[in-house]
Amino acid sequence: MTHILAASQYGASHAVTITLAMSALLFTIGLVGFLVRRNMILMFLCTEIMFQAAALAFIAFGRMRMDTGGQIFVIFILTIAAAEAALALGLVILLFRRKETLSSEAWSELHE
Repeated sequence: MTHILAASQYGASHAVTITLAMSALLFTIGLVGFLVRRNMILMFLCTEIMFQAAALAFIAFGRMRMDTGGQIFVIFILTIAAAEAALALGLVILLFRRKETLSSEAWSELHE
């Protein structure tokens, strides 16, 4: 009986490790994409990838601790991501109307 319990705990620990590795990979892809790209839409998509990587990490830690706190934090992350997407869309539309471009270098020219 203890062998079955130990095997299931090893499997859960291994699954959490894989999930955290995937979360770190997604966050790294999002961070590199944000730093390398100059198109505003792609930059905002990369921030969404980073939000999803953080959400995946919270779920993995919640699963590891057998706690629902991870899922609760994910709901807040999704709410913040939705608000960020709405704000970003408004800013991108404003920039495009003023400068006819979506390049991030055009933002530096909007000083008042």
